[in-house]
Amino acid sequence: MRITAVTCVKNEGPFLLEWIAFNRLIGVTDHLFYSNDCTDGTDRLLDVLQDRGLVQHLPNPAEGRNYQMEALKDARKHEIVTGADWVWVADVDEFLNIHVGDHTIPALIDACGDPQAISVTFQFFANCGINAFEDRPVIGQFTRSHNPDLWCGEAAIEVKTLVRRDFPLQYYGAHRPFFRDKLPPKERPAWTDGSGRPVPHRFLVAANPRRIRRFPAKGAREFATLNHYALRSLDSYLVKNDRGDVNRENRAFDDTYWRERNDPAWEDISIRRYLPALDAALAELKADRTIRELHDEAVRRHREKRDQLMTQARYAEMYAHLKGLPTYPPGEYELMQELGLVT
Repeated sequence: MRITAVTCVKNEGPFLLEWIAFNRLIGVTDHLFYSNDCTDGTDRLLDVLQDRGLVQHLPNPAEGRNYQMEALKDARKHEIVTGADWVWVADVDEFLNIHVGDHTIPALIDACGDPQAISVTFQFFANCGINAFEDRPVIGQFTRSHNPDLWCGEAAIEVKTLVRRDFPLQYYGAHRPFFRDKLPPKERPAWTDGSGRPVPHRFLVAANPRRIRRFPAKGAREFATLNHYALRSLDSYLVKNDRGDVNRENRAFDDTYWRERNDPAWEDISIRRYLPALDAALAELKADRTIRELHDEAVRRHREKRDQLMTQARYAEMYAHLKGLPTYPPGEYELMQELGLVT
């Protein structure tokens, strides 16, 4: 089975090898990377990985600021996507944690009954009070998240989607595909959640603009969870703020974004099942001297960027502010204050 992961990156150098190695463990056979405006060596590391036959790397074709959607449009031209049995569109801070069989994507597909699309629900992992960036697997460091069934008072939580080759595709979205307009009901794709249940009808047909990327999470992760490490360490979050994101250049993540994701109410260490194999896979990649040196350079540049930012009053204040915030999502802490539960 040929499974292609498609992603966009900017200054993700320290995290590339872990994501690639992890994806290969769960059955991803091909990676298509789009990069733009990298200053930490991400692009050079990807070029070497391409030379080794491990990934395909292209410059992001976007002429405006909609980097991800332009890249997904371009991806449909390339054999690495058109020749794949399944396509997985995800970001480098997202890890597909599979709970069934041998914990691979083929096992997930089998458990879901081989539908034409599988939408797996996010679980947002908190910072866990980790301030310093460490060059070791993210999936082993961050173990706490919000209640899986409830995020910031919302029962509906966003998803990312595996798409089968014969999906009646109009276009790929970052979170889910969209099928062709006016498709007769009998020709609509078989589409499940991460428990093998049919996705809600209004999500399927994109009937509600507020629900095109999400549906109720309760019971949706029996076979798989999408672990999202959007915060990582506080050091890395500072660098992320300076970078912006792959969708919109110079977008700033304010403390709302941090507070929404820094809810440590729940512990989930299930993804650690992959760590022994991941450590071995990383060691194998780093046995290549050039790959190891470029990874180490990206790590060094990541730390240097953090040090540089901390000399600026704006970022030093941001660091202190985020470090001092209570670990409650927006609204919850204020409600507790109203009820006299905290001062």
